[in-house]
Amino acid sequence: MKSVCVYCGSSDEVPAKYIETAREMGRAIADRGLEMIFGGGSTGLMGAAANAALEAGGRVTGVLPHNFNKPELAHNGLTNLELVDGMHARKARMIELADGFIAMPGGFGTLEEVFEALTWAQIGLHAKPVGLLNAYGYYDHLLVFLEHANQEGFTFWEHQRLYMHSSQPDELLDALAAYQLPEGLDRWLQR
Repeated sequence: MKSVCVYCGSSDEVPAKYIETAREMGRAIADRGLEMIFGGGSTGLMGAAANAALEAGGRVTGVLPHNFNKPELAHNGLTNLELVDGMHARKARMIELADGFIAMPGGFGTLEEVFEALTWAQIGLHAKPVGLLNAYGYYDHLLVFLEHANQEGFTFWEHQRLYMHSSQPDELLDALAAYQLPEGLDRWLQR
């Protein structure tokens, strides 16, 4: 693994504990020599993670739609900033650049991005690991829901192995680095 895509909230209206968690994740990524790929914003957890990775000497690439390329939104101190035409292009480019994915706490956009990465893994469009940083139990209810969806037959057992979770950045990065694609994914497409 050479790069990790981080999905996370861009709101500044969140408790400070989540901002510090984002900083911890950014530092952990940089300390491992991994490049951080993210949405290119300067606010909220996005900005905190990027700033911490850069301060720790890491490489950070942002992928930002042209319509968000504004002084109040765009991060202007990145190693690399790619401007793209819209959100679909942004997500596809981030998936292309990354060797793994982490969803930190976030809102609709974070959930949409991580579920697209999971869906693409489910149907065989990539074989990259996906992790949830469950800081302060943020994803507890989502994890229960994912288990419920599996028990009700909307996913297969092997889909539960497409993602991992931890409350600690280093533990989650270790899990991503050790990821093995689960067997049996092809039955989703051949049933």
